[in-house]
Amino acid sequence: MKPLQMRPIGWLAVSAFAAGVALGAATTAEAASWDMPTPYPDKTFHTQNIRAFAKDVKAATGGKLEIKVHSAGSLFKHKEIKGAVRSGQVPIGEFFMGLLANEDPAFAIDTIPFLATNYDDAAKLWKAQRPVVEKLFDKQGLMVLFSVPWPGQSLYTRKEIKTVDDLKGLKFRTYNPTLEKLARLVGAAPTQIEVPDIPQAFATGRVEAMITSPSTGANSKAWDFVSVYTNIQAWVPKNVVVVNKRAFRALDKDVQDAVLAAAKKAEARGWEMSKKEAAVKTEILRKNGMKIVEPSKALMDGLRAIGAKMLADWKAKAGAAGAAILEAYNKM
Repeated sequence: MKPLQMRPIGWLAVSAFAAGVALGAATTAEAASWDMPTPYPDKTFHTQNIRAFAKDVKAATGGKLEIKVHSAGSLFKHKEIKGAVRSGQVPIGEFFMGLLANEDPAFAIDTIPFLATNYDDAAKLWKAQRPVVEKLFDKQGLMVLFSVPWPGQSLYTRKEIKTVDDLKGLKFRTYNPTLEKLARLVGAAPTQIEVPDIPQAFATGRVEAMITSPSTGANSKAWDFVSVYTNIQAWVPKNVVVVNKRAFRALDKDVQDAVLAAAKKAEARGWEMSKKEAAVKTEILRKNGMKIVEPSKALMDGLRAIGAKMLADWKAKAGAAGAAILEAYNKM
């Protein structure tokens, strides 16, 4: 009878380490390297904030964790990022939270037109929304690190829009289900276009109008394809950064604490960057020849009526979780 053959102990250690690498984690004896996809170009302030976050993490951990940022959808397309983090293809990622509206309405409350239209109200809404979305992400094996808003979303067109009726029939750029619904309600034709593709979409006639931030407008050189910026300040939507819980738990406790501290710092810095961005980028639009106009009362009345309808529809779908967010928000 042959003696029992035992695998070396080292083989087990190598196997365990290999499993950890799949999530970007490492053992206590090894430095970890995390790939982090984000959908936005390097010049976008969100990406700049993410790179500062990665730098803070590396410095605070003494190099025990390095986050490699892959910008402009170069690693995963925007819609793929959350799934990639959830499945462990990457341990961390950033995406626009409103993209998840079809998963649960709670993810997209900040895209309801005219609910929160300034930074103070947006901060209150995030405070009310965060506990709800954290539970939703937790069920998917994800953990929220931080969220940063875009500047208020306004209207870009080739001619001045004075009433909602002026939007009828226009090919309208959308980037989430809520905006697609808004486009349909105003009688426009929605077309899904990601940020890097905006100039080409206008140039080829795929879209004729859009609602987006002054950041995206300036970075896309909107003056090359539209001429009017109507300051409707429809909503203040947010990006969110999430981490795979298994990857996070595989880190040493001191590294975990450093990541959380850097995330808190990144959120505070990101909100201030967004406020500065709104003023700077609006002025860039002006200097490049775009006409900056305040919306007419007729236009705002029409848009607010649509916003009220969308909020009512949202409340009907969001159920108890949505009611909890609105109750907490209204108390603030």
